Amino acid sequence: MSTLKKLAGQTAIYGLSSILARSINFLMIFIYTSYLNKEVVGSFTGIYALIGFLNIIFTYGMETSFFRFSTGKNLDPDKVYNTTQSLLITSTLILGSGLFLAAPWLAELLNYPGQAYLFRWTALILSFDAILAIPFAKLRLSNRAFAFAGAKMINVLLNVFFNLLLIVWFPLLISGGFMENGFLGYKLDWGVEYILLANLFANGLIIPYVWWKAGIFSFSLDKEIIRPMWKYSIPLLFMGLAGVTNELVSRLLFEYLLPANFYPGLSARAAAGIFGTSIKLAILMNLVIQAFKYAAEPFFFGKSSDKNSPQLYAKVMHAFIIFCSALMIAISVNLDLIAYLFPKGEGYDSAFFIVPILLMGYLLLGIYFNLSIWFKVTDKTKFSFWITLVGAFVSLIVIFTLVPVLGYLGGALSTLTCYLVMTALCYYYGQKHYPIPYQTGRSIVYLLFAFGLSYAGFFLTLDSLIFGFLAKNSLVVLFLILVGFLEKDELSALLGRKKLS
Repeated sequence: MSTLKKLAGQTAIYGLSSILARSINFLMIFIYTSYLNKEVVGSFTGIYALIGFLNIIFTYGMETSFFRFSTGKNLDPDKVYNTTQSLLITSTLILGSGLFLAAPWLAELLNYPGQAYLFRWTALILSFDAILAIPFAKLRLSNRAFAFAGAKMINVLLNVFFNLLLIVWFPLLISGGFMENGFLGYKLDWGVEYILLANLFANGLIIPYVWWKAGIFSFSLDKEIIRPMWKYSIPLLFMGLAGVTNELVSRLLFEYLLPANFYPGLSARAAAGIFGTSIKLAILMNLVIQAFKYAAEPFFFGKSSDKNSPQLYAKVMHAFIIFCSALMIAISVNLDLIAYLFPKGEGYDSAFFIVPILLMGYLLLGIYFNLSIWFKVTDKTKFSFWITLVGAFVSLIVIFTLVPVLGYLGGALSTLTCYLVMTALCYYYGQKHYPIPYQTGRSIVYLLFAFGLSYAGFFLTLDSLIFGFLAKNSLVVLFLILVGFLEKDELSALLGRKKLS
C-alpha cells in the first residue's frame, strides 16, 4: 500500500500543478469565445489539432524510450540523456525546416490563402516543444516534481499573459485612444494569429529555464544507443499517432467534412469552433489523465522488475477507473452551469450533449495507457503498431462516415469507438503475453453505471437552480455509495483496519 501512496503523492504534485496550469489555459476558451468570433475559434480548433498531430511526429516516442533506456538497460543515464536530446535537436532542425518551407502549400491546402505565416509560426512552436520534451522527461525521471511543475506553470502563465495582452488589453488601449491600430504592427483584424504568437513567445522564453533545471547536456549521437532506441520508439510513434488521430483529426477534418448549411446560420468553420469548444470541456478528463501519466510512467518502469508488479498495476488501474468515473459524472451533470460561462446567444451549448460521450472516450484512453504497460516493460512495442493501426482505421471510418450525417455526434462517436477498440485489443493481447489480475467485471459495471448517470444528470431539468444542482450532483453521491459498498474491504485496508490478502 505504501507504493500506492507514493504514486498518489507524486500524482498529487504533478496533478495539482498540471490541473492548475491547464485549468488556467482551459479558461482561455472563455476569453476566445468572448472576444473572438466563431470562425476564429474554428481556426484555433483546426490549427491546434494539426499542432497536436505533428507534435507526435516531432518527438516520435522518445520520451518513453528515454525512460526505458535510462532505467532498464544498464546504461549510463547521463549518456542516454545526451544522446536522446542530441537526436531530437537534430531531427527537429530537419522537420522544422521542412514544415517552414512547406507553409505556403499547407496554407492553400487548409483554406488559409495568403496566411502562410500561420504555419511558419506553427513550425517554430513545434520545434520549441520538441527540444523541451526530453529535459522535461529528465525532471520526471529524477523525481523532481516541483521543478517540473514550476516550469510548466511559468510556461502557462506566460502564455496567458501574452494572450491577454494581444487579444484583450491592446484592443482596449486602441478603443480608449491610448494606442493606434497598426502601432508596433498590431492589427485589430487578427485573431488566431495572436493565439499562435502568444504560444510561440511563451515557449521560446521558457527554453533556457528548463534546460538549466534539467542540467547541461553535451551533444552526442551514440549509435549503440540510438539504434535500439529507434527500434523501440518507432512503434510508439504509431501508437501516439493513433491517439491523436482520434483525439485531434476529427477537429482538423470536421469543417471540411461537414456539408454546407448542415447547421443553419453557421459556416463549417464556425461549427468547428462550437465542436472544438465541447471537446475543450471534455478535456477536463484529460487533465487528470495527463497528471496521472506524468507520475505513473516512471513509476511503472521503476516497479517492472518487482515480482508483485502485476498485482500493483491492477490496483492502480482499479483506483484510476473509480476516480475518473466519478469525475465523468461530476462534469456531465454540471454542464448547464458551465454554459453560463459562454456568451449568450452564440450557440456554444448546442453541442454540449456530446460531452459525456467524449468524457467516456478520454476515460478509455486513460485505461488504454494503463493497459499499455505490458508491451512497454516486455519490449513488445510492435503490438502498439497494430493496435494503433486498427484504432486509427476505425477512427477515420467513423469520422468520414458519420460527421457528414450526424455532425457533432459523429465527431464524438469517433473518439469513443477508436479508444474502445484500442482498449479491448490491448487488454486481450496483454492478458496473453503479460497477465495482470485486473478486476475487469467490476470495472465494466462502474463504467456503464457512471455513463448512464452522466446522461441522466445531463438531461435532468428542474425549475429551481438550487434543487436542480442538488438533484444532479446527488448522482455523484449515488455512484460513490456503490463504490463504498463494493470496495468496503479495500477501503478498510486503506484506512489501516485490516490487511489485504
